Amino acid sequence: MPKSLADMRREYTRDGLCENQAPEEPFALFRHWFDDALKTEQLPVEPNAMTLATVDADGRPHCRVLLLKGVDERGFTFFTNYESAKGRQLEARPFAAMTFFWPALERQVRIEGRVERVTAEESDAYFQVRPLGSRIGAWASPQSRVIRDRAELEELLAETEQRFLDIAPHCPPHWGGYRLLPERIEFWQGRESRLHDRLNYRRRNGDWLRERLAP
Repeated sequence: MPKSLADMRREYTRDGLCENQAPEEPFALFRHWFDDALKTEQLPVEPNAMTLATVDADGRPHCRVLLLKGVDERGFTFFTNYESAKGRQLEARPFAAMTFFWPALERQVRIEGRVERVTAEESDAYFQVRPLGSRIGAWASPQSRVIRDRAELEELLAETEQRFLDIAPHCPPHWGGYRLLPERIEFWQGRESRLHDRLNYRRRNGDWLRERLAP
């Protein structure tokens, strides 16, 4: 651990974000920033990695890192086990927040909104392009459930590999996609002296309202 966490800081000097640089709707800006991240962020950083926050039935928040697997004007898509902890939380309270952080660009994007399942056809289409090991793993792992030890997981994996020895694994009924339908998207660009640029888009009567937030 460092001697003092309070002394850990960096100045953000790379870029700025002004209204004349931003479109009227947020998806074009997200795509532009994401393309920049693809070109700039260095491995092992995954530019499509994002923190997903959900809330359980008791109102307690939960966070974890996932990979974004689709974006269009409808929203932002990710895939998981519907019976996992996050799946149960989204079933109880179908709202979530995403945060993307691209440190090399000194940028962050925060997204909030309602969440719905994608169609079975969309889930199956993505499942079929996953590596074979990932498809088998989706069948083998009782995600978020307590298991005895690593050996139990390996036993489940071996049983599943035998099951699909001669046939390709199809998409499990307990696995698929969610789409976050954004109601708010905030773009954050680091600036000197912590006077960061924050442009916030929020839905209002079906349209996007763009506004600047104080840092």
